[in-house]
Amino acid sequence: MKVSFAHMGTSPIAFEMLLQDLGHEVIYPPKPSERTLSLGVQYAPEFACIPFKIVLGTYVELLMAGAETLVSAGGYGPCRAGFYGEMHRRILQDVGYDFELIFFFPPLKKPADFYRKLLKLKGKNSWRTLIYAVRKAWLMLQTLDDLEIRSHQVRARELKRRDTTAAFRKGLTYLREARSFSEIKEARAAALEELEKVERDDTREPLKVGIIGEIYVQLEPFANFHIEELLGELGVETRRSIFLTNFTRHDILSAAGDKTAIKLAQSYLGQKIGGHGQNSVGDIIRFSQSGYDGVVQLAPFTCIPEIVAKSIIPYLSKKFDIPVFTFFIDEQTGQAGVETRLEAFVDLMHQRRARKREMIQQAG
Repeated sequence: MKVSFAHMGTSPIAFEMLLQDLGHEVIYPPKPSERTLSLGVQYAPEFACIPFKIVLGTYVELLMAGAETLVSAGGYGPCRAGFYGEMHRRILQDVGYDFELIFFFPPLKKPADFYRKLLKLKGKNSWRTLIYAVRKAWLMLQTLDDLEIRSHQVRARELKRRDTTAAFRKGLTYLREARSFSEIKEARAAALEELEKVERDDTREPLKVGIIGEIYVQLEPFANFHIEELLGELGVETRRSIFLTNFTRHDILSAAGDKTAIKLAQSYLGQKIGGHGQNSVGDIIRFSQSGYDGVVQLAPFTCIPEIVAKSIIPYLSKKFDIPVFTFFIDEQTGQAGVETRLEAFVDLMHQRRARKREMIQQAG
């Protein structure tokens, strides 16, 4: 069967390899575009959030390309994302598409359901083959995360604009060609070497900004207007609170969640409200304690967990002395407006850093 899934950051490289290792014909998901969003807006309810609309539009593109089975995953709890798989399926079937949607809930929440759906993807392969394929995909995800983290460090210090982005994309081509454990490790070394070739000024002390918020708009550059590239080219080193590997450890393979973020948030938001709302509160405190210059919250418009977190942010910003800037994103958000607001935020952080240094000098 022809299988595919929604595009989310660099993760399709790992998921394509996993499904191919299990013998499936994979249609590689296209990067989301304005056409993708337009298709999603056309069929989605108006109140649905931007991740819902982009993923729905991607599914339409994939079904038009011949996909027969779509694979997805979502949460289970207060956040309505757990209902999105069923909503996507019904909308697309009403439009007239004939397909199967395999929607995975976290294994600890619905173990029997997870096992039944896993068997569908496993097919006639042995459990040994499945475990080998999963281990290899996990190594690929770790490698992709490491490459992204290093690119954010290099980009903030590059001498020629967009050199880092070009090196990063070249590194991704190496990884997509890798298929064995040894090839992944070799491709990782080659990809990191491409980043090390970028001419940069390592004496710079760039601003450091933490990025928090909902997982899809953090991980998918189209959804966040390539915010990490934009900030990096403004001389800012960024660090997301969510990478797919840490999300898997904390939220999929564990019922506890990110214990550090939850503990920090406990005095200000003492219960889980779905999505990443509680994490966003804790991560603001964590970034402040780690000496970051600011935080950017990325939130889909109408996302209730992030709206709740946003209501607490002014207090946290003042108490922990760290500026926090919130982007609520929907299909009406424009690139030019995002860039202008980011530039203003960066100027604010530079002024704030200069004032702090001046105060230290005067005190000394």
